[in-house]
Amino acid sequence: MSIQRNCQGISRRDTLQLGLSGLLAGGLVGALRATATAADPGSSLRRRAKACILIWMDGGPSHYETFDPKPQAPVEIRGEFDAIDTKVAGIQFSQHMQRLAACADKFAVVRSIRHDQGNHGAGNHYMMTGAPPRIPVGCGAFVSFHPSLGSVVALEVGAPPGLPAYFSMPSMSRSGGPNFLGAQYAPFVVSDDPNSQSFRIRDVAIPRGLLEDRFSDRKALRAAVDRLPRIAEEAAADPVRDIDKFYEQGYQLVTSADAQRAFDIHSESDQVRERYGRHGFGQRALLARRLVEAGVPFITLNDGGWDHHTGLFSAFSKRMPAWDNTVATLIEDLDERGMLDTTMVIALGEFGRTPQVNKDAGRDHWSNAMSVLFAGGGTPGGQVVGATDNKGYAAVERVLSPENFVSTIYTKLGINPDKMYYNQEGRPTHLVSDARPISELMG
Repeated sequence: MSIQRNCQGISRRDTLQLGLSGLLAGGLVGALRATATAADPGSSLRRRAKACILIWMDGGPSHYETFDPKPQAPVEIRGEFDAIDTKVAGIQFSQHMQRLAACADKFAVVRSIRHDQGNHGAGNHYMMTGAPPRIPVGCGAFVSFHPSLGSVVALEVGAPPGLPAYFSMPSMSRSGGPNFLGAQYAPFVVSDDPNSQSFRIRDVAIPRGLLEDRFSDRKALRAAVDRLPRIAEEAAADPVRDIDKFYEQGYQLVTSADAQRAFDIHSESDQVRERYGRHGFGQRALLARRLVEAGVPFITLNDGGWDHHTGLFSAFSKRMPAWDNTVATLIEDLDERGMLDTTMVIALGEFGRTPQVNKDAGRDHWSNAMSVLFAGGGTPGGQVVGATDNKGYAAVERVLSPENFVSTIYTKLGINPDKMYYNQEGRPTHLVSDARPISELMG
């Protein structure tokens, strides 16, 4: 598996090696606790979507070389790629977005989100939570001042019994944690490569070499130990007894044929797997579709390597055809299965890239303009929302904020973005400070 890094040298594996992230990412037991304690949304909002697959393009993808080309701009601004027509008259994408161009009627593109957080740490936090950082944040920081989208969905929506509500693959994004909601609402991280023949999700499969009878024997041994007296055994809030429930659910999941089938990507036909692409990103997108089918409401594909300060055009030429094919296939496959209307597919990073191509054939950080792909969940397809100026410097038409973006996701999932939460100190905080969703995406 290749390791993608941004300009700070942070790899996709680094989050797993950080003590805090490792604790929050946890395992199945913590995720099951999130399911069991999930709150009833209790909202009058009509729930347009059941699930969200968030493709997080960590590092900040260029809007010029994806969804907002500027073919009339000078070459030092427009770059090396041509613009191509899409299936929708009047909408153009960059030349390596051919598969998405061919199905542009199935999704919307927002070209006018902007903010003032031009570094990775702050920009990531703002777009992943809808809340700007409270203090200045360095580019390489892993920060959490507010619950992430996935953690809120885990709390408010939950998942079917025995399933985690929030997955992240192959790692947790730097601001993808639960903050004051608690570690039980952190994502269940699937770090292994589903393109591998030996792929198995931790905590879901019986460990290799452990026969079924030996597994049952270990469970019996644990039960025997648990019959020993405990301190405050009679206390209703005994935390050990509480944890036992989730170990039992974990055991049921491990031994459930239905659960095994949900995670068995090898049961997909070769034709389907080839269609998604036989590489890590392609197979994670396929696994995300299977998780949605199993009832999981939020999956993040943490796709790193979009911080192109150097060699942008050569990197895009190599990477984009496969990426474009996978995302288009995911949208089309969901549509063919009748799932797109209830499943959001969203692709974005923390910001866009500078208008001027630099001396190293790259583009630098730029938060005045960015593009977001938004499909499914009742989103009207075949449209572009907002616009940047004719050189792509800034959003100038229908200017939107990260708060509007995040509020759109919550509203589609039936979660009130104006809901009041209380942190560990009991201080009230709005889930999103500007609770207005992007009306053009609501349908």
